[in-house]
Amino acid sequence: MRYDLNLLPIFIALMEERSVTRAAERLGMTQPALSNALSRLRVMLRDQLFIRERYGIQPTAVAQELAPGIAEALARLDDAVLGQQDFDPAKADRLLTIAPNGYVEFVLVPAIVARLRQVAPGIRLRLTPYSNDLVETGITSGTTALVLGRIVDPPDNLVVQHLMDEGLACVVRADHPEVGDTLTREGFERLRHVNVVPPGRMRAGLFQAMAEQRLRREVAISVTNFFAVAEMVAVTDYCATLPELICRRLAHDPRLKVLPSPVDLGTFPVEMAWHVRYRHDPAHRWLRSLIAEVAGRMVRPL
Repeated sequence: MRYDLNLLPIFIALMEERSVTRAAERLGMTQPALSNALSRLRVMLRDQLFIRERYGIQPTAVAQELAPGIAEALARLDDAVLGQQDFDPAKADRLLTIAPNGYVEFVLVPAIVARLRQVAPGIRLRLTPYSNDLVETGITSGTTALVLGRIVDPPDNLVVQHLMDEGLACVVRADHPEVGDTLTREGFERLRHVNVVPPGRMRAGLFQAMAEQRLRREVAISVTNFFAVAEMVAVTDYCATLPELICRRLAHDPRLKVLPSPVDLGTFPVEMAWHVRYRHDPAHRWLRSLIAEVAGRMVRPL
């Protein structure tokens, strides 16, 4: 029996997207064309494969059984073909989508863009929102090239690389009436605090670290991103506990001063993840190397 191999990426897209509409958008097809391809898939694989439900489609038992083998076969083909392609970053013209969390967008992305401008001006980045649900970022389907942040419980089709470990420090306004050159535990607990609640697991990690150290914190206000903290702290007597690299940026603001945390709050990992199909894509591999290099240069004691 002869197989139409062009149908197999469509099968994987449907498996990962669980939606005919999203799969069609991902593949650059019209919905009628994708529906026609699904009909041919059903004939070729001798099964219904996907059942329509209220909020999309669900794979049959046969589809679930076939999916890992087909995905692995396609990954091997990608490795064989892409591994033979040459890549010249200076001449490349490509748009790549990445999903950084708020911390990475503040600390790493500007440095990544600056480096790209120097060595690969034709490579452009599009940022898409980071989410605790990796499916929503597009990384599990491969439509997003990279997700950067703290990767928890990644699915089997993602490769995760550790970039660095980050610590925490405190920031208050420079002329704070109650804080001198150091911040004691008692002083920390007397202050009111700005709490940052970005998407991701760092929030849970910070609360857990404080609980383990039995460090109390009265939260005066919660904000949704790091960009709001400097202005908030500069005009109040509040304190904020932030990643050290963000504090290093804020230390250049004469209205603010950065102090070590009164207790050891440990570190949190910063990671990068990508779909297995990009393992040997030369452009993707080169970008991963550049990001790891940029992250490595930033890590130094505060």
